[in-house]
Amino acid sequence: MGGRGLYLRVGLLVVAGIVLAVGFVLFLAGRQGSGASAVYETYLRESVQGLDVGAPVRYRGVPIGRVTEIGLVSAQYRRPEGTMYGEAFQLVVVRFAVDIIQVGEVPELDEAIRLGLRARIAAQGITGVNYVELDFVNPDRFPVPRIPWTPRYPVIPAVPSTVAQVTTAAEQIVERLSRVPLEEMVTDLAGLLSALNTQAVEGDVATTLREAARSMTLLRQVLEAGDLQATLAELRQAAAAARGTLAAPELRAAVNNAAGAAAELRRASQRLPGAVDSFERTLRSTRETTTDVQAELIPILQDLRATTASLRATAEALRASPSQALFGAPPPPPERRR
Repeated sequence: MGGRGLYLRVGLLVVAGIVLAVGFVLFLAGRQGSGASAVYETYLRESVQGLDVGAPVRYRGVPIGRVTEIGLVSAQYRRPEGTMYGEAFQLVVVRFAVDIIQVGEVPELDEAIRLGLRARIAAQGITGVNYVELDFVNPDRFPVPRIPWTPRYPVIPAVPSTVAQVTTAAEQIVERLSRVPLEEMVTDLAGLLSALNTQAVEGDVATTLREAARSMTLLRQVLEAGDLQATLAELRQAAAAARGTLAAPELRAAVNNAAGAAAELRRASQRLPGAVDSFERTLRSTRETTTDVQAELIPILQDLRATTASLRATAEALRASPSQALFGAPPPPPERRR
């Protein structure tokens, strides 16, 4: 009996351990069996080291699901015939389940993706453990890539993680630095320093420095000799004389006369528009009078021209036959006199 009781107690202990283990597993699974969930997938171009099945899926730090599957695109989807093995089939596919109750009311997936919903890998501190983070980013900076296969689940496009972006930027900087011709730059810099040294010792720079030193020496000598003080005193006297000239009564009278002349000129300029108008009216009246005189003279001139033509004709007739004008009709023609 004692042996059977011991076996019973050991059996109960094993069963209790199994129950606790199952409960612990369910607890780690995030109690997803209590609500509805939706499965999505995303494609990552970077390494997924540190991301395991069961890793949390978070939206801005809030847990909303779990990673359910991690694999290679080349193993999950067949390459269509005629399609080359490109970068698309070198990606890693990550599938994850999202608890709809935890997400709440959200727009349709297509609308959310258009607004910039993307997935990326994020690190949990310095432990090396990663998780999938969902967030909205600039859709123009991270457009939706085209995939040459038909996904099994709705796809949320992925963006590079912060570590990947920093690594890529560092690689680009190193690549650009590797293209810089450092040897040529060092050679040019050495040549520039040599040229500057030559100029400072023997060239124009040395000549300029010597002339500047000579000018400073001369200026110091002038200051020590006192000539500058005398020059300043003469300038003061000239300024005082100019001030006295400006204060003289004659200059003030000339300024007053100039002011009066300016005022008279201003008044004359004010009267000038009236004089111009009067002159224009006089010209207009003269033009009208001339027009009337021309209208009256034209008939007189025409009559005078006709009278002159008649007198010219009469004079021609008198010159040709004076007797006709004095005695009447002309003599008969020669044929009738016979």
